[in-house]
Amino acid sequence: MVNWLFLDLNSYFASVEQELRPELRAKPVAVVPLMADTTFCIAASYEAKAFGVKTGTRVDEAKKMCPGLLCVQARHEKYVEYHHKIVSAVDSCVPVHAVVSIDEMAAKLTGTQRDVAKATQLALDIKQKIKSTVGSTLRCSIGLATNRFLAKVGSDMQKPDGLTVIEQKDLPDILFPLKTIDLPGIGRNMERRLQEREIFTVKDLLSRSEMDLRKVWGGVVGERYWHLLRGEDLEGLETHRRTVGHSHVLPPDERTREGAFNVLQKLVHKAATRLRRMNYWCSSLSVFVKFMNRPKWDDYVNFVECQDTLTLLEALQKLWRGFPRNAKPLAVGVVLYNLVPDHLHNFGMFDEEKRTGLAKAMDKLNSKFGKTAVHFGEMTGRAAPTRIAFTNIPDVEDFEFDE
Repeated sequence: MVNWLFLDLNSYFASVEQELRPELRAKPVAVVPLMADTTFCIAASYEAKAFGVKTGTRVDEAKKMCPGLLCVQARHEKYVEYHHKIVSAVDSCVPVHAVVSIDEMAAKLTGTQRDVAKATQLALDIKQKIKSTVGSTLRCSIGLATNRFLAKVGSDMQKPDGLTVIEQKDLPDILFPLKTIDLPGIGRNMERRLQEREIFTVKDLLSRSEMDLRKVWGGVVGERYWHLLRGEDLEGLETHRRTVGHSHVLPPDERTREGAFNVLQKLVHKAATRLRRMNYWCSSLSVFVKFMNRPKWDDYVNFVECQDTLTLLEALQKLWRGFPRNAKPLAVGVVLYNLVPDHLHNFGMFDEEKRTGLAKAMDKLNSKFGKTAVHFGEMTGRAAPTRIAFTNIPDVEDFEFDE
């Protein structure tokens, strides 16, 4: 029996471009934020991956690795549009329990759907439904397992267009060929932490006790990990959003101190608008700037909980005084930290209420008349087009702010 179905779209951004542009099909394609050799690939088709091109590969290096590489500028609004079509297609076969990211979703199986044969057929039906109703070039890998964690693991085991079933009887042997970093929740830092404790393989990881993993992870997450690896279907922990952020690769003519600051103001506006739409407050803002030939610069500032754009812009101006002189910026980003849901926030001084009221009034006007109908006078110049973080699917309203 299996309880979960996890779907992972293969080379999603590149596949959408190949669907929209038939001349790109069966060819190596890299999706880039802008048409410049100094930027980085944000997605690659499987034809390009065969040459070693992947997300994060610098474009000029990708072209050396893959002669004939075709670079296309990202069209994030199209990826969101197709995302919603795919969710609808999957939902017509089985209710989507959770949209995990722009290219991942999970469905909890019930009743006879939990039978392995029927779950397998359901997965095949979903694949066919996506191809027939959304796009013939769109492929996905699906994992079926006793819990959502292992279903996610299964979706990564066969790509592209894979289908992996992990039953209780398959554990733990089916996991032994994997590397620890192949498991969800284990990145490079956690991999190093595991190795410091002489955990080098998945088999090593599974040999440790529940208390050992609690110590490795520094809390209850380690205990949950122990149970999930053994196929137990645990109830999800109640969580709330931790950060809101936006980043942007600067076009060549904006790679100046003034251009970078102008774009950062736009990003703060977007982040603040999202914060209010989500009914959250924040008490920290961080800024980072990446350069061509020097280490990244970043800084942060703490303040009283707020959700208004003006306070955040003032925080940005304070941080910007520390920006290094004579540096050529390549990319910028802002992140709002220490988020608190509205029902846990206590109003402070009267000035806070006035600023928040002003921000919400501006939101209403911009919602009615367009995203740039009302804004602070200093926020002029080039826009920072909406990009997609894989864990955040923008609303349609986010794209209406772009110019």
